Amino acid sequence: MNKVNNNVLLEVKNLKKYFPVRKGFFGGETQYVKAVDDITFHINKGETFGLVGESGCGKSTTGRTIIRLYDVTDGEVIFDGAELGKMRESELKPFRKRIQMIFQDPYASLNTRMTVGDIIGEPIDIHNLATGKKRQEIIYDLLERVGLNKEHANRYPHEFSGGQRQRIGIARALAVEPDFIICDEPISALDVSIQAQVVNMLEDLQKEMGLTYLFIAHDLSMVKHISDRIGVMYLGKMAEIATSDELYTKPLHPYTQALLSAIPIPDPEVTRAKQREVLEGDVPSPLNPPSGCRFRTRCKYAMAKCAEVEPKLKDVGGGHMVACHLMDK
Repeated sequence: MNKVNNNVLLEVKNLKKYFPVRKGFFGGETQYVKAVDDITFHINKGETFGLVGESGCGKSTTGRTIIRLYDVTDGEVIFDGAELGKMRESELKPFRKRIQMIFQDPYASLNTRMTVGDIIGEPIDIHNLATGKKRQEIIYDLLERVGLNKEHANRYPHEFSGGQRQRIGIARALAVEPDFIICDEPISALDVSIQAQVVNMLEDLQKEMGLTYLFIAHDLSMVKHISDRIGVMYLGKMAEIATSDELYTKPLHPYTQALLSAIPIPDPEVTRAKQREVLEGDVPSPLNPPSGCRFRTRCKYAMAKCAEVEPKLKDVGGGHMVACHLMDK
């Protein structure tokens, strides 16, 4: 990890989030799903850090643990110099204003019994930011900022399309003027034609408001478009971290190479000539992950050392971090 400096907004150090699973109906041994298992990274002020990986790799759990929707099992979450991981709920309230989240499902994340105006106004009320006419003006301004109209304030979530509902969710996140927003797959439930609109809007809002993003997604091409740096997760571990351009032009981890080779190219001739890295087998269970390198059971380069020694994330030059024994010299 790079040296800490005043430009770092969020530091995640050796973060772990385990979920207990009890075997049998009458107690017995408790096992743990190691959803996030000892990951370290940082996010600088004003940048977008993309987090990618297959379903079940722990990227959404990482986001929810950072914002303390889940309690931290172990490790540190340091936001602007303050350690959030062990804070009580009363101590977290000022940071809940500074850290907001945009959820994957734009319908399930909105209260269907509340009007759009009340949904956006709720965080304003919780943090006592404004009342009366001023509160209403803020709501109208936020609706227009995300591409809706003030007339929409009196409607209910079911009256909107998926893309419009996600815009409402974004307006709610912006209502408390946060510094940092966790975007938990904010476009995966939207039509392709709407995805680009939402991403472009997020970029515009970042420039206008000086926001910092953790952008969690499946779509690797979209992550490349929006992210300054990208982290690749596999089975609860961080496999690789690099700048967006570096990761896409020079992926070092075999898992990253396989992910990038799966990106479809809208050119039949290029697609036919392209050599794909096809991963064999399924992702192992996080209840009982492989010893050593967790990717070794699906890696064509696996060596005896991979089963015995867990590779550590290390800098191979220019801030490009990779956890793979192929990089050992």
